[in-house]
This record gives sequence, C-alpha cells and structure tokens, in this order.
Amino acid sequence: MRRAHARASLVRYAWLSISASVIVIGLKTGAYLITGSVGLLSDALESVTNLVAAVVALVVLTIAARPPDEEHAYGHDKAEYFSSGVEGGLILLAAVTIMYTAVRRLLDPQPIEGVGLGLAIAIVASLINLGVARILMQAGKQYNSITLEADGHHLMTDVWTSVGVVVGVGAVALTGWHRLDPMIAIIVAANIIWSGFKLLQRSALGLLDTAVPLSERSQVMAILDAYAARDGVQFHALRTRQAASRRFVSVHVLVPGWWTVMHGHRLIEEIERDVCEALPGTTFFTHLEPLDDPLSFADQQLDRENFIQK
Repeated sequence: MRRAHARASLVRYAWLSISASVIVIGLKTGAYLITGSVGLLSDALESVTNLVAAVVALVVLTIAARPPDEEHAYGHDKAEYFSSGVEGGLILLAAVTIMYTAVRRLLDPQPIEGVGLGLAIAIVASLINLGVARILMQAGKQYNSITLEADGHHLMTDVWTSVGVVVGVGAVALTGWHRLDPMIAIIVAANIIWSGFKLLQRSALGLLDTAVPLSERSQVMAILDAYAARDGVQFHALRTRQAASRRFVSVHVLVPGWWTVMHGHRLIEEIERDVCEALPGTTFFTHLEPLDDPLSFADQQLDRENFIQK
C-alpha cells in the first residue's frame, strides 16, 4: 500500500512540469516575437514538446500507479516506457522543425531587434526550467521513475539549449553577423536529436525486459552467497528484469534433499525479505530443488521450454 501511494503521488510532479511548460512557452514565444530570432523560436518550439511530454507523463503516471489486477498481474509500471518513448519522438520532431526553419533563415538572414528585453525574458524562462528539472530528476531517482527522469533530462536539455541561444543571440547583436543566429539553431537541433535518440534507446531496452543494472545484480548475488555460506545451499539460474520502477528477480534454490518443505520455505522467505529490503520494489520468484537430484542441475539454460521438451 505504501508503494502504491508513493507511485500515485508522482502525478503531482507531472502537474508541476505542465504548469512550468505553459509559463515557459509564453515567455519564450514573447521573446521570439520581440526579437524575431530563429534561435529563440527553436527554443520555444522545444518547450512545446516539453508541454506535450508532460501531459503524456501525467496520463502514464496515472496508469503506472494502478495496482496489479487479473489482466495485469505484474502491474502497470511498464507504461512509463511509452511515456519516455513518446517524449523521445517529440524531441526528434522538434529538432526537424527547428532545422527546417533555421536552414530557411540561413539562406535568407534577417536582423534581430529588441535583443535586451528578449534575452532577459529567455533567461527567466531558463531559470524556471532549471528549477523544475532539478526537482523532477531528484524525484525520478528517489522513486525510480523513468518518466520523471526523462522529463527532467529533457528540461535540462532545454536549459542548455537556452544558454546556447542566449549567448548566440547576444553575439549576433554585438557582431551584426545575422547568419550566426540560424547556425546556432542548427547546433541546438543537433543536440536535441542526440537527447531524443538516448530516450528512445532507453525506452526500447525497457520494453525488451533488460536485466537490472550490474550494481543491483551484485547486491542480489552478495545476499545469495551469504546464505550459501551459512546454510550449505546453492543457487543458479538467476534471472532479472527491469520494468520502470519495479524489478523482477527469479532464482533456483538448491537445498539438501533431507530438508523438509517447511525448512526450505522458511529459507526462501528469509532470502526474499533480504533482497526486497536491499532493492525496494522487487518481485521475487524462487524454484526449490534438491541438491542430490541430477535434474536440479540440468535446467539452468535461459529457454526452459527447450529443457522441458527434451
């Protein structure tokens, strides 16, 4: 219940992101209208993707917070990967739009006006994004939410984009070289493409049931090794997978053949408790086997179906 409540509380971060995005879009659009800078326009367009991504995150976090049910026995956490995937796609779309606009302006350069006021507005918008991004990334790490982390990293990309645009527009005003403005926009678009690619890659890996990080697997192994040394048992066929904030761990536990079922069950309960304390949000599966049965050592391959057919 505590975990479900914590997951449900993440929705408030999505609302924070939506509110900040609306304000920032208004500020950056105003800065563009004042200056006519295509660099500031590219910055504003990226903030539009922030808003759409924040709305998607709100929907997905609401779904992910639902408890397991009959049709989704393993929970709804994987919905978060769809959010980060959509965000990655939107980032790429924004990059293409920015590049198209920048190339046209590069071929037909235009002067920029009202630089001082426009840059001041852009700086205020960037500070808002910076504050919200830090909050989202901290919450993402605390609750192991890829959606909040993706949103936070996207906003940080927006911050660095804005820094580059502000510096570039200032340089245009000082040098009078108007082609520098669209050139900066193209560099911004290239950076956005890289950010979007990384988000899409992470989402794809999550949907493919990638194993938990090596550091977390090492924690599980340390716990199993401690029980092996204490009780004379063995373990094999350790399998792990990550589903957003939830982890799934399965292992075969080999115990002396003379142990009773109750003895083996109590050992498994202890192991599960220690693993779940070390890695909160873990669902633990075990398969109990006797040490003195040769078949116990013949089912370690990944594809158990082939073993059963043999």
